[in-house]
Amino acid sequence: GKGRWERCGTCALRHCRVSKQEDVMAPLRTPFQGFAVRFSPFEEDKLAVATSQNFGIIGNGKQHVMAKRGGHGPVEIAAYDTADGIYDCAWSEENENVLVSASGDGSIKAWDVSAPAQANPLRSYHEHTHEVYSVAWNLVGRDIFLSASWDNSLKLWRLDAPGSLRTFKEHTYCVYAAAWSPSQADVFASASGDCTVKLWDLRAPTSTLTIPAHDYEVLSTDWNKYNDHMLVSGSVDKTIRVWDTRLPNRPVTTMVGHKYAVRRVICSPHRENILLSCSYDMSVCLWDTMARDGEMVRRYDHHTEFAVGIDMSVLVEGLVASTGWDGLTYVWHLSQDPRVV
Repeated sequence: GKGRWERCGTCALRHCRVSKQEDVMAPLRTPFQGFAVRFSPFEEDKLAVATSQNFGIIGNGKQHVMAKRGGHGPVEIAAYDTADGIYDCAWSEENENVLVSASGDGSIKAWDVSAPAQANPLRSYHEHTHEVYSVAWNLVGRDIFLSASWDNSLKLWRLDAPGSLRTFKEHTYCVYAAAWSPSQADVFASASGDCTVKLWDLRAPTSTLTIPAHDYEVLSTDWNKYNDHMLVSGSVDKTIRVWDTRLPNRPVTTMVGHKYAVRRVICSPHRENILLSCSYDMSVCLWDTMARDGEMVRRYDHHTEFAVGIDMSVLVEGLVASTGWDGLTYVWHLSQDPRVV
């Protein structure tokens, strides 16, 4: 690990530490609208922000990489222009300098932050026939990643391969998100506009479970980091649902509080019961999934446009980030107001 590691005592991660005031950053303003934000899994003060021009409808994209340098920051250490908007990004789990971007033109681009500008993109894949909306790096195997697309499919990739390793095509509408199991290298979940969440195992020829998760499109899903059988889903129906994959016919909990579609959900890497969400109602919400009816712990109303990207730091407990269509990215501690640095 890097930096001043302090065992936080509340999670299973050997190298995590508790957030301090110095971890908080001033809001970042990007030229285009924010779509996704991701903390580096290797360096606690580095994050990637995926952005799109004109709200992702038409125009260019830009992949930003920011970091604190010399006690100041955040400072932009890399930026990559693309011909179409970027909807998502994911850091490599095996190389601290590599990340991938999901583009509106159906392409996936890999970048190497340590390489000179002329060496980027490191890779450019173009197999999807519509927008790529999500990319997810395997947390256990560490050498493969997934893409999810509006062409109703998911694809499996490895950077040293010339093309995709496998295509998963069972969803009947756009696939908005993919999420790897945090403990099983071959297992992942996908969320789709066909109102389902599907579970997949790379060792099986077809999906292993289909959950009729919501009555409207499912935009996001994530796994509980401490329970292999629990996952969450967020939907256009404004709700978040917690699922036990052993009993998929009904949700464990349905959490109500957002006023518009739930764009992303993410389970805490440090606490089994904590969940973060963001929504087209411009808010970011913190939830306790083990409280009665999934209690909302706090609502953050710092964005002035759709809040569409969130992340929780694996390395620093309590440190979170959000980005939105107001062109602002915030990094703050859960106990704070994001607008107060």
